[in-house]
Amino acid sequence: MAAAGQQVTLETIDKDQMKTFSDFLMSYNKLSEMCFSDCVRDFTSRTVKNNEEKCALNCMEKYLKMNQRISQRFQEFQMIVNENAMAMAQKTGKL
Repeated sequence: MAAAGQQVTLETIDKDQMKTFSDFLMSYNKLSEMCFSDCVRDFTSRTVKNNEEKCALNCMEKYLKMNQRISQRFQEFQMIVNENAMAMAQKTGKL
């Protein structure tokens, strides 16, 4: 019986890991496509021009900083929502 429970747990972990990896790949692909379309203009050479490289690095840095800031704000918002819910539950006596 324990083996069946352990199997379900492993399947759940595998699904969670696949979802996390899938989310990462989607974000990476979005970043790559966005920065490529914004920065790469010259297709007459096999080499990447200095201005294209700088543009791509700046684009990536901005995107990652923006993503990090949004995540932080979302976490702060979630903490406030949770605190308000706890306060409301205590006030109504449901806790």
